[in-house]
Amino acid sequence: MSTATKAPFILYTDGTPNGKKVSVHLEELKSIYGDKVAYDVERIDIRTNKQKEPWFIDTLNPNGRIPVLVDRNRPSTTGAEGFAVFETAAILLYLSQHYDPEHKLWFDVAKQPEDYSEMLQWIFFAHGGVGPMQGQSNHFNKYAPEDIPYAKKRYLEETKRLYGVLEIRLRNRDWLAGPGTGVYSIADINVFPWIRGHKFAGIESIDEFPRLKAWFDRIEARPTVQAGLAVPKTQ
Repeated sequence: MSTATKAPFILYTDGTPNGKKVSVHLEELKSIYGDKVAYDVERIDIRTNKQKEPWFIDTLNPNGRIPVLVDRNRPSTTGAEGFAVFETAAILLYLSQHYDPEHKLWFDVAKQPEDYSEMLQWIFFAHGGVGPMQGQSNHFNKYAPEDIPYAKKRYLEETKRLYGVLEIRLRNRDWLAGPGTGVYSIADINVFPWIRGHKFAGIESIDEFPRLKAWFDRIEARPTVQAGLAVPKTQ
């Protein structure tokens, strides 16, 4: 792609729950603000440890993880093509702060301080709870070189417990944060892709969590979400 046609952002990603969070958010923002949040995609095949290569470590994320968002509108501090942001929660908040001035997918900290706080609480709940625990369940059920029943049981049960916390939160609510029954926001986007991967973690069905399932179905039905889930394209 020539310099003249480069999009404002580059998303370095792969088909993981964390990667899908950012592409879904970008697609939601594109539907509101258009080409201001257009983005190029570079797939990082984590199966080949491309994210561990020196160029990635040195310029994008010293932790060697995807996704990374590079904002070509802002100066680089690392040698990337623009300002690099890693950690999915940080990326969602960065995009909100700089590219969602109408607060379509987040809350105004000055005018809606309680809603803003609740949004952060549920983002951090997912970031520190659902993601790590479900990731460990994925590992011990799919990838561990030896069968460790205790680990498989522990992380599966903890993942289901965390799903139960979301079920409680969604009692009489449509969305995780916001007034009344809630407002669709990055709090929802941030955890949705993990719930989408429940089978991979060993949870065959989420029918035992009917409120969570209804929430999941509402999000999955959004065309913007489907567009984000299709990123990155694979051959």
